[in-house]
Amino acid sequence: MPDTAKERLDHYLVRTGFAPSRRIAQELVERGLVRINGRRSKKSEIVSADDRIEVAATNRRAVIEPNPDLALEVLHQDAAVIVVNKPGGMPCHPLHAEERDTVMNAVVARFPDVATVGEKPLEGGLLHRLDNGTSGALLIARNRGTFDKLRDAIRAGRIVRRYEALVAGSLERKTEIDTPIAHHAKNARKMIVGDPSSANPKRAGRAASTVVDPIRRVGEFTLLSIAPKTGSRHQIRVHLASIGHPIVGDVLYGGPASDTFAHGRFWLHLCDVAFDSPAVGHVKVTAPIPEDLKKLIE
Repeated sequence: MPDTAKERLDHYLVRTGFAPSRRIAQELVERGLVRINGRRSKKSEIVSADDRIEVAATNRRAVIEPNPDLALEVLHQDAAVIVVNKPGGMPCHPLHAEERDTVMNAVVARFPDVATVGEKPLEGGLLHRLDNGTSGALLIARNRGTFDKLRDAIRAGRIVRRYEALVAGSLERKTEIDTPIAHHAKNARKMIVGDPSSANPKRAGRAASTVVDPIRRVGEFTLLSIAPKTGSRHQIRVHLASIGHPIVGDVLYGGPASDTFAHGRFWLHLCDVAFDSPAVGHVKVTAPIPEDLKKLIE
């Protein structure tokens, strides 16, 4: 039972060691493995010292299940790193052991060594994430030494990434957007521009910088080349929306809907990535623009 008078259930599960993170805690609740006083619970439920909390044993170690039936486009591979072209609309990794339709399920089926590389069992050697609706180059480490080196390189900004995005309206000049990114107070799916003057770190947000450069007009839209200098969650999407140019299809951030896209897909693609592989030295990889994005501009 909780030590404090009142506490959110997911916070309690992390604090007491039943779950390593809030995401895992929420997953346990959603799967019906947590009960409060004998009944199923909700992740946001408030518990108190009088409540009896029961967490069922899962009896299954969290692992990435290989799925050889999923298509996988490998853009680069060496002894240290794999780069694949993530399809738009597909998650990067599973959130629970039963999930089999993610990029990492496909990767593990062809490169089993990546499954046990990283810090989290359901992410394996995945070095960074792309939102479900984003497509493009995704880096995966094949051993722990590479994982640690390239994670450090990402944090230090030594891995260069270039995206392309189709956005609403006309943008004519190269622009650097330098505003912090914070979590939305009420919507866990959404991020917002932070308030740097706030004394509350959650409201102030994390520093974020994105350089956007117009490529050409496409009717009432503009095709952009984008170079993020930092890597906050939803950074590109929030920054573009904040200057009045949301991404086509990104309805969460006010972008115009498109019948071309399935639910959750939007016009954002990680085209180029450049990094130093411990196995072969400097590598630059280009991920071709997928057909669904081409269709909308051609």
